[in-house]
Amino acid sequence: MNLDSLLRTQIQKAVFAVFNQQIDNPQLQPTNKEFEGSHTLVCFPLAKISRKGPEETARLIGDHLVANSGIVSRYNVVKGFLNLVIGDTVWLEVFRSIHADKKFGERPSNGKEIMVEYSSPNTNKPLHLGHLRNNFLGWSVAEIYKSIGYNVHKVQIINDRGIHICKSMAAWKLFGNGATLQSSGLKGDKLVGKYYVEFDKVFKAQISELEQKGNSKETAEKEAPIMKLAVEMLQKWEQKDPETLSIWKMMNGWVYEGFSVTYHRMGVDFERLYYESKTYLLGKDEVLRGLDKGIFFKKEDGSVWVDLTADGLDQKVLLRSDGTSVYMTQDFGTAILRFRDFPKIEKQVYTVGNEQEYHFKVLFLILAKLGYSWAKECYHLSYGMVDLPTGKMKSREGTVVDADDLMQEMVEEAARQTKELGKIDEMTDSEFENLSEMIGMGALKFFLLKVDPKKRMLFDPAESIQLQGHTGPFIQYTYARIRSIIRKAETLNIQPAIQGITSMEPAEREVIFMIHYYMNKLEEAAREYSPAVVANYAFELAKEYNQFYQSIPIFNESDPAKLKFRVALSQVVADVLKKSMGLLGIRMPERM
Repeated sequence: MNLDSLLRTQIQKAVFAVFNQQIDNPQLQPTNKEFEGSHTLVCFPLAKISRKGPEETARLIGDHLVANSGIVSRYNVVKGFLNLVIGDTVWLEVFRSIHADKKFGERPSNGKEIMVEYSSPNTNKPLHLGHLRNNFLGWSVAEIYKSIGYNVHKVQIINDRGIHICKSMAAWKLFGNGATLQSSGLKGDKLVGKYYVEFDKVFKAQISELEQKGNSKETAEKEAPIMKLAVEMLQKWEQKDPETLSIWKMMNGWVYEGFSVTYHRMGVDFERLYYESKTYLLGKDEVLRGLDKGIFFKKEDGSVWVDLTADGLDQKVLLRSDGTSVYMTQDFGTAILRFRDFPKIEKQVYTVGNEQEYHFKVLFLILAKLGYSWAKECYHLSYGMVDLPTGKMKSREGTVVDADDLMQEMVEEAARQTKELGKIDEMTDSEFENLSEMIGMGALKFFLLKVDPKKRMLFDPAESIQLQGHTGPFIQYTYARIRSIIRKAETLNIQPAIQGITSMEPAEREVIFMIHYYMNKLEEAAREYSPAVVANYAFELAKEYNQFYQSIPIFNESDPAKLKFRVALSQVVADVLKKSMGLLGIRMPERM
């Protein structure tokens, strides 16, 4: 039973009956908590057709709905807002249809396809806290779209070539002494990241030395021996020099092995991997095609540029004077290749931090200039950076907040707090480890996803793992509490049922209202590309259920029909919490 659609239809009928006017889309919204009701009709726009004040318009519509709709039991008017109170029998019918629907919260396939890119790391350093937000965000958006009927393709572009990669390679060549995974004992991505940091230290020292000899900073940066070696290695790589390619393949292999371990613990997956090393040549071909067509131009030094000043931007280099590619070049190739691989996708979503907003404006604009009509279907899912109480991360200086370390610390903290609560006596070691993983990773994911993606955020590990408050563990604890109720009901042979109920307590009505809005929230989350909508919905539902649990007895209830109904209500809340948190990549514990 779709209550919102039914209510909209009845409002349209009421407006026609009272004012002899037809309206297409009544402005319905949830009622403000301080007023009675569940749905609010905004009547200010309707005053134009009623030719009466907003308040009188609201009263006339309200009177008609109470008398004729069979849905609205009473109403109240606050200025131009008509707050509608839905009758208990209607809410019970809504709940009955939800309880009977084994696939509630899942839309059937709509035949549409979408691609979501996330992670997209460089192969010169480990994943860090920012990558955690990126991966959790992109993966969750993909899962939300799947839940509303889309065929979703999860992909990433691995930035496995370029000057940044050659920096790690140059440092390994100079200072590695033939180090390998086996000889170092380090995780692969951390071993390569070590040389990236080493490069930066040496580079800065060499710049300082050259500046002391009278060179400008710009000249010093170009003439620093270690940078010259990195540039030389990049040129040799593009020329397919065997020795350079061998080092590149070896070090990238180390990184992929390390990334695989990190992704597994994150709980993210990908359908297709794209590699910059395999797409940049296609991008170069596009640049040359654009040059032939006069879309791009060449400067005296041989570099190729695009002039976007007429579009309110500036000039952008696409090929360097030495013929090597820039990021933009490979992004052309990647975008084109993806639409070739998946010609049915309606949108390509790039999950990338907001410091790259200009880059994507340029990318989409150039693709459109090259004649690709699908460029308008490319979307930059821009998100804010993650800060810690200690300040912003700086990966080149080796002060990055490592993703592996942070995940491990969260799980260890979850284990410590669980032990302090003294709830592990009946658990095996394996069960305790699994619970700690669920709570620690759940706390981390929820905290990073509950904030609107567009906002910069401060991640507080200590706050994120609290059992009380706006946290993942609070919702997990609520779920575990409900599962305990279900198990007790099964022991007492109490079957969930809705028969024999004609009225409800306000707290029960509020819970059903929250449940019925679940699909609306999924649609909103997809429309806004914001898992925060789902995260905050799950929190509000858990909070509403806890208020119900505290105020209304379940097993002390003497009326068998009410007892069965409350068990059924609890069961559905648990199912919706598990589904909504599952869309965030968060597992729910049976006991906690």
